[in-house]
Amino acid sequence: MREPWVVGVSGASGTPYAAAVVRALLDAGEPVDLIVSRAARLTVLDETGHPFRDGHWTGDLAAWLGRDLTDADVRHWPAGDLAAGPSSGSYPVRGMVVVPASTAACAGIAIGLSKDLLQRAAEVNLKERRPVVVVPRETPVTRSHLEHLIALHDAGAVVLPASPGFYGAGAAASAQQLVDFVAGKVLDALGVSHTLFRRWSGALGAARE
Repeated sequence: MREPWVVGVSGASGTPYAAAVVRALLDAGEPVDLIVSRAARLTVLDETGHPFRDGHWTGDLAAWLGRDLTDADVRHWPAGDLAAGPSSGSYPVRGMVVVPASTAACAGIAIGLSKDLLQRAAEVNLKERRPVVVVPRETPVTRSHLEHLIALHDAGAVVLPASPGFYGAGAAASAQQLVDFVAGKVLDALGVSHTLFRRWSGALGAARE
């Protein structure tokens, strides 16, 4: 039985993180169900120049990820489709990632608002006690932001801020290497193998070797 990872993309800046996570899951042979919020479509267009349209999602996703998806096990669900598979706990999935997670998405998930499929799917995975990783990408944060993140943590989610480390590639790391570091931490939280970054070895300066 197909058991995908649900990847929800909200409207926060940071769509390269979402692309890196989706690419890495597909590279690992993992099926993916994708939900792109309405606000995220504007962010994808602004940050990449590529549109994301329900009726042309296969081609738009291939352009966004920069790869051929002919043999990829990926499915797209419109964010407004509250009757979609991921809206139900009986729909088989392994868990969910919200990347990037806007403060609005975090708040909606934390209080069970379910205003769209992304929020509903996250709520469903939390109630079913499946792995949920939330990647907030906002700075600075207010007290209400922190309270919502604490609520998500207490509900069982892994709160994984988009905060790249530099030991994997050093101070001269490229933007893609920093993005991949965060994506790799997401896959670590899901228990999915990857080679997105060099792991800490206990040796200073290893990234320069």
